[in-house]
Amino acid sequence: MLFFLAFGENSALKNVNFLGIDLEPMRDLADFHYPLSDLFPQPKTAENWDRYRLSSEQVEFFHENGFLEGIQLLDETQIAILSQALDEVMDPKHPLHGLFHEFHSNESADPNTVLFHSLGHWRIAAAFHDAIWNPAFRMVASQLLGGRGVRFWHDQLFCKPAHHGGVVAWHQDYSYWTRTVEMQHLTCWCGLDDATEENGCLQYVPGSHRWGLLEKPALAGAMDGLLGMLSEEQKAQFAPVAIPLKAGYAAFHHPLLVHGSYANYSPRSRKAFVLNVFADGTLSDSNEPLLAGVPVIPKGEKMGGKFFPLIFDPKNS
Repeated sequence: MLFFLAFGENSALKNVNFLGIDLEPMRDLADFHYPLSDLFPQPKTAENWDRYRLSSEQVEFFHENGFLEGIQLLDETQIAILSQALDEVMDPKHPLHGLFHEFHSNESADPNTVLFHSLGHWRIAAAFHDAIWNPAFRMVASQLLGGRGVRFWHDQLFCKPAHHGGVVAWHQDYSYWTRTVEMQHLTCWCGLDDATEENGCLQYVPGSHRWGLLEKPALAGAMDGLLGMLSEEQKAQFAPVAIPLKAGYAAFHHPLLVHGSYANYSPRSRKAFVLNVFADGTLSDSNEPLLAGVPVIPKGEKMGGKFFPLIFDPKNS
């Protein structure tokens, strides 16, 4: 099945083919702060948004435990289209490869434990660009951020091949994000394969979002490297729970929640994409580029512009 969106004769984009990349001319999709297709139909009324709203019990669970799992974001067609796009952008010879903020064919550096990890594919693949505007994602993100407006921070791909997929070490996301303040961030992890304990699904440490900011370990380093940085009280509370998810289903977590995932020695791959956001009003806390290839936002200035679009305004829902 193809999803096309035709633009005018003088438009920058004339065609979007989600089972290939047909952009005339090929360009940075971060220039477009709206969906490029109908892959993710947009609600027209407040009643249309209601189907995506969390219950008060779900929001309370998130704040108590630091995570919420089992939120369906994708149907089978969307999974297939995004999976095809992922396979295309993983190729280092992709013509828009230079738009990635980071690209690691194997971040672990060990050929026996492969972890593909990248940032910036929304700039390259139209399907991933439009996934940011998925209403099922945007509504949940706003609710978990206290009903605030939501700005896009950055995306990620995490792929573990069958038989020799590497770990993602225990960590807190915000330990890598302290160049932005205040801490009002959120992570959404969504699988394009079924994620199981056998192929290295997410693991969360419930309640660890109340531990405060910890040291930053190597993301693809020793799985238990963070444990040496914990207090005795935190070690006593360290009780991970596995978060198996069917393809197309997501888990959301707090920026201080300790999480990771074990190696994949199973015969099945584990591919996933991540959407990271923050509440509108977040500020830069650095005079250095916040992501590779992104112009400096001076310290103290509001995050925004081409690379950090406002993707949800609660007044419009």
